Amino acid sequence: MRTLPLLFSYRRCPYAIRARLALWQAGVTVQLHEVSLRDKPAELLRLSPKGTVPVLQLPDGTILDQSLDIMRWALAQHDPDGWLQVAPMAEMLALIARNDGPFKQLLDRYKYAERHPERSAAEWREEAVHTHLSALEARLQAHPCLFGAHGSLADMALLPFVRQFAQVDRAWFDATPALPALRAWLQRGLDLPLFAAVMAQPDRSAAI
Repeated sequence: MRTLPLLFSYRRCPYAIRARLALWQAGVTVQLHEVSLRDKPAELLRLSPKGTVPVLQLPDGTILDQSLDIMRWALAQHDPDGWLQVAPMAEMLALIARNDGPFKQLLDRYKYAERHPERSAAEWREEAVHTHLSALEARLQAHPCLFGAHGSLADMALLPFVRQFAQVDRAWFDATPALPALRAWLQRGLDLPLFAAVMAQPDRSAAI
């Protein structure tokens, strides 16, 4: 039996980033396996045939292959800043669902606009702002984090996706007058020592 949880991850994947944020925040030590998406290890596919990251195998053999499940499991072990208690769980999960559903679809179309020529990249971007980001902006105009003064499960679950959106056209994102509060929120998240820690290049000697 393994003594540490085994985490299959990919450094830049937003789903994997959110899982690592919660695991590192909770102080959960894992055996980290950085996956090459072009050469997925057989062990990953055995544990989770869908072949996406993150996947966490607990020492008792339990498999968690959804990023939000990994976040909630980790924070159930230790939640030093109360990410799970900042707001009602149903409200946080509803906001995360809008991020993971409609917004993620538009983000992919914006990022890979050449694969979706029915609209221009700018049109996909504007729909993403209208559908999701403008509502986040309104929240953040009222307080520094999505549910008040303190970071929450929702803040950390959404942060990697807003980061990915910003990186598609950083010059536009940095200049747009439509999202100043969201821009400041993103930068505060990126400046966290926790975020720097989870984005550090993994030690490949830990790979199985």
